[in-house]
Amino acid sequence: MSAHLSILYETIEFGEIFKYSFLGILFIIAVGLFFYDRYQKEHSLWRNYPIIAHGRNLLEALGVYLRQYFYAMDREELPFNRAMRSWIYRAAKNVENVIGFGSTRDLRPIGTVIFVDAPFPPLGQTMVLPKEMIIGPECRIPYKTSSLFNISAMSYGALSKEAVQALSRGAAKAGCWLNTGEGGISPYHLEGGADLIAQIGTAKYGYRDKEGNLDEDHLKQAAAYDQVKMFEIKLSQGAKPGKGGILPAVKVTPEVAKIRGIEPYKESVSPNRHVDIANVSQLLDKIQYIREVTGKPVGFKIVLGNYDWLDELFMEIVRRGFGAAPDFITLDSKDGGSGAAPMSLMDYVGLTIKESLPVLVNKLVEYGLRKRIKVIASGKLVTPGEVAWALCIGADFINSARGFMFSLGCIQALRCHLNTCPTGITSHQKRFRYGLIPENKADRVYHYAKNMVQEVGIICHSCGVEEPRELRRHHARQVTENGLSVLLSELYPVPAVKHFLT
Repeated sequence: MSAHLSILYETIEFGEIFKYSFLGILFIIAVGLFFYDRYQKEHSLWRNYPIIAHGRNLLEALGVYLRQYFYAMDREELPFNRAMRSWIYRAAKNVENVIGFGSTRDLRPIGTVIFVDAPFPPLGQTMVLPKEMIIGPECRIPYKTSSLFNISAMSYGALSKEAVQALSRGAAKAGCWLNTGEGGISPYHLEGGADLIAQIGTAKYGYRDKEGNLDEDHLKQAAAYDQVKMFEIKLSQGAKPGKGGILPAVKVTPEVAKIRGIEPYKESVSPNRHVDIANVSQLLDKIQYIREVTGKPVGFKIVLGNYDWLDELFMEIVRRGFGAAPDFITLDSKDGGSGAAPMSLMDYVGLTIKESLPVLVNKLVEYGLRKRIKVIASGKLVTPGEVAWALCIGADFINSARGFMFSLGCIQALRCHLNTCPTGITSHQKRFRYGLIPENKADRVYHYAKNMVQEVGIICHSCGVEEPRELRRHHARQVTENGLSVLLSELYPVPAVKHFLT
C-alpha cells in the first residue's frame, strides 16, 4: 500500500514540476517576444501592441479557410464557389446530383445564362452524346475522337506523380484526352494509356536541344508514341498572359529536372514567349514544320487580348491557303489559372472566355475558316451549364484543369505553388502525396468526365438537339442590364463570310 502511495506522490510531484516548468518556458518566451516586438522597426502594430498584435496575423492567415467553410454563401466565393465545388465532388464520386425545393442559383444578375427549352423535345431519350470528330484531316495521322470534355494542360512538376497517374488512368477510362502541359511527356502521363496532347511551351521542355532550341529528334521521339495524338504550341495561358511558366525551385525535383532538361532545385522560369516566334508568319511556319516532322495535328494555345491580331493571322492564312491553317486553337480565359502567377497578371491582363470565345468563333466564320480550325475552349468551364454555354457559342471541345483537380480532391487551399498542397495534388512531399491514391482518384476523374458529358447531354435534350455540337446561340439567353434576357444570337450575331481561301 505504501509503495503505491509513494508512486502516486512521485507522479503528482513530477506533474507539478512539468506544469511549472512548462509555464516558466512560456513566460520566458512571452517576455522575449514582448521585447522583440517592442523594439523591432518593421511592424508598427507589433511595436504598439506587443504579443497580442500577432493575433491579427493569425486571423488573417486563417480567414480564407474560415470564410470557405463557415461564412461564405454557397454561390459567392471566388475563384470557385461552394455550389460549383459540391457539384464536381458529387459528380466525381458518382453520387446522385438531383436536388429538391428549387435552385439556389440567382437568375437575376447581369450575364446570367439561361437555356431555351424546346416545346417538343425528342421522345424516348433523356440525354444526347457527342459523335466522333476529326481534327487535322489533312495530316498524315489525323486525330479522330468522340471526346467532348477533356483535361487541360498541367505538367508533371506542377502536379505530383500520383496526380498525373490518376489523371492518365481516369482519362483513358473516360475516353478523353490529357494535355501534358509544358513540362514534357513523363512516364506517368503515358502509363494510364490515355490520349495525350503534347504541349510545347516557350522553354520547349522535353523537345529542346542543349541550347534550348526546338529539336527535331525530340519531336520525332514524342510523335512515335501512339498515345500522342496532337501537338500544341503554348503562346500564353490564363493565369499569366505574356509571362512564361513558373515552377518554384522546391518543386524542381531531380526527376522533374531530367524530364525537362534543366538543373534540379533551381527555379524553372520559361521565357515570356517563343524566341523563334515573333509574328504570325513565324507562327504558321512553326506549325507547318512540327506538322511535317510529326505527321500529327498541330495547333496553338492563347489568351486573347487584341482582336486585331486575329485579323492579321487569318489574313495570312487566306494568303497562304487552306493547308497553312492550324488544326486547332485552344482559347484560354484570363480567369483560368491552375499555375502560379504574379497577382497583377492574374487580376488584370487578358480577356475572359465570356468575351473572347464569341470573337474568335466569329472571326473564323468571317474568314471562312470555321470548319478548317477546331476550337477548344478552356477557363473555369467546370459545370454542365458553362460547358453547354461554350458549345452554344461555337466551341468544338472543352478543356478543364481545375475541374479535374477538384475531382482529385482539391479543397481550394490556394497553396499550389508552395509544394505544401494538403491533398498531395501539387506537392512533391511524401507526407502530402501519401493521401492521394491514384487507383481511387482515377475512378473519380472518370466519373467526373462521364457525368459532365451526361449532364451536358441532358441540357441538349431539353433544348431539342440530337448532338452537343448542334447547340447554337439561339439555344441560350443572357440576362442584360434591364433585367430581361436576350438570345445569345442577338448579343453575338454570327457574321457573313467575307474572306475566302484561294
